[in-house]
Amino acid sequence: MARCTAPVQGHRTASGAAACPACSGRYGSYGGYGGYGSYSPSSYFSSGSSGGGRSSVGGSSRSARPSWSPAGSSVSYTPAEVRALSPVRRSVENRAPLPVCRDVFLCHAWDDRGGAAKELHDLLESRNISVWFSEKDVALGTSLLREIDKGLANSRVGIVLVTPALLRRLRGEGIADKELSALLARDLLVPIVHDTTYEDLREVSPLLGSRSGLSTKEEPMADVATKIAELVAL
Repeated sequence: MARCTAPVQGHRTASGAAACPACSGRYGSYGGYGGYGSYSPSSYFSSGSSGGGRSSVGGSSRSARPSWSPAGSSVSYTPAEVRALSPVRRSVENRAPLPVCRDVFLCHAWDDRGGAAKELHDLLESRNISVWFSEKDVALGTSLLREIDKGLANSRVGIVLVTPALLRRLRGEGIADKELSALLARDLLVPIVHDTTYEDLREVSPLLGSRSGLSTKEEPMADVATKIAELVAL
């Protein structure tokens, strides 16, 4: 049986997933969302900031400043966060304008719709970021899958709120699995880990767990929302 290469080699791009003998069939069907080639993370550091540091999320050093973060920003970044977010920023900058666009597609577990997902949605919108959120964007009587497809196609980036509830959903598969399949096929995905760990995520989804992102263990949800707002601002 083919083994997933994500824990060793990582699947940070669609091509990386396609090259994996275990995952290429599962995620290849969404290749139309594709990435935008190679990038240089160092080009996104502002002068005077460090490009060093460990590759894991978090860490003690918060001296890095990505070029997309405005002067006087209230948040600071680790070098690892800048490396993780740089390919997403590149894709945001290079992507053609969308006719009907949301800044962010929020993928979350149904059980979080009135809790952590709603909190993140409200924090983003308070920062003038438009969010596709199933609680407000799927009307009664419409097809959930069709509306998800529209939301994915017309959003600049996708964020996945990884919670214990989402991990339970992923074990059973379902709607969240479809959303993740589409999001994982492109360099437009930011995992946000909340009340769980990347280690727990990798046990359930090695492919998603191979993506670095942000964690509320390292900073408040409000700071995470500010970083997402800075990431998608053009």
